[in-house]
Amino acid sequence: MANTGLSAVWHDEGNKFEIREFPVPEIEDNGVSIRVQATSVCGSDLHVWRGDGRTENDAPRDPFVFGHEMMGSVAGLGKNITTDSLRNPLKEGDRVVFSYFFPCMRCYNCIRGEMGACKFRMGRIPVNEWPVCNGGFAQYYYLRSPQFLFKLPDEIDDATAAPINCALAQVMEAFHIAKPRFGDNVVIQGAGGLGVNATAVAAEMGANKIIVIDGQKPRLDLAKQCGATDIINLTDYPTVESRVEKVMELTNGIGADIVIELVGFPAAVEEGVQMCRMRGTYLEVGHISPNSMVSLDVQKLVANQIRFHAIQHYDPWILPNAVNFVQKTLGKYPLTDVISHKFPIEDIENAFRTAEWLGTDKGSVVTRAIVTP
Repeated sequence: MANTGLSAVWHDEGNKFEIREFPVPEIEDNGVSIRVQATSVCGSDLHVWRGDGRTENDAPRDPFVFGHEMMGSVAGLGKNITTDSLRNPLKEGDRVVFSYFFPCMRCYNCIRGEMGACKFRMGRIPVNEWPVCNGGFAQYYYLRSPQFLFKLPDEIDDATAAPINCALAQVMEAFHIAKPRFGDNVVIQGAGGLGVNATAVAAEMGANKIIVIDGQKPRLDLAKQCGATDIINLTDYPTVESRVEKVMELTNGIGADIVIELVGFPAAVEEGVQMCRMRGTYLEVGHISPNSMVSLDVQKLVANQIRFHAIQHYDPWILPNAVNFVQKTLGKYPLTDVISHKFPIEDIENAFRTAEWLGTDKGSVVTRAIVTP
């Protein structure tokens, strides 16, 4: 294992990345060092890069390394770690996926088995604090204890594996909470990485109608290949009213059993709840930016008995099931094609500029870009 590794450090001042070299943390007895092989540019990363939700009055944050949707190989193991989290033998060089947050295991939520909701999980830290390997846009990532990591089968390549610990696991957690029934009608707001994975998951769960909404044709085309029965292109349906009306038409005037928001813009929430049937379920996943305010008529939510769930992070048991999902559906859905562009870490600025779609006339041809440190 190398003694140092490159990281892409984000600076609010100047809105730019800086490629820096940091020491690789010394491995604790129960720690694992990961050599990152691929990190996706998630939609939430674009929110951070744009500064969504931040105001002119906000002070610049300390420089930090972000990125979380990643996979890698074991670079080093603490002396107490000999297996992955399912007791499969683990050695240096094994390819793994892992959760990118670390529950405390000692709080009210953790002892109830809700580790994805741990209030004390370790979050993003400044680059000069231990462990400096705390973001995915880097060559090394440190898994402190307790960590959850799982070996990857050889048939899942690096690019396909990178979105498993966010884009796929997050929507699987959301659908688990929604408790869908066979034959449900599902609306998916957004056909980015999470949206395409949500489409395939909904199809495997036996959804009847899978209606995907987006404004970019390459993404909608991929969604169709992943099981979407109907697509709503924002270009063809430019108003909220027209899109809600189309959903009602496709569901025989009933509305969707489940609507899942994967875009991260407040207006999508105001629109999506109108697409739910009475006593339907609305899943809010896309919002990670502060100051994301919406205007909702609560009386209508109550009158229509809308079940509203907000989801951030997932419980660790989701991850091995996500790996199994990808392995079982290889060749059935083109999830291997979700990653459309690859960039070396030294070209990370271009990766983000290429992935950006907001405010452009033609959007982006990118369905998901990965950085290969």
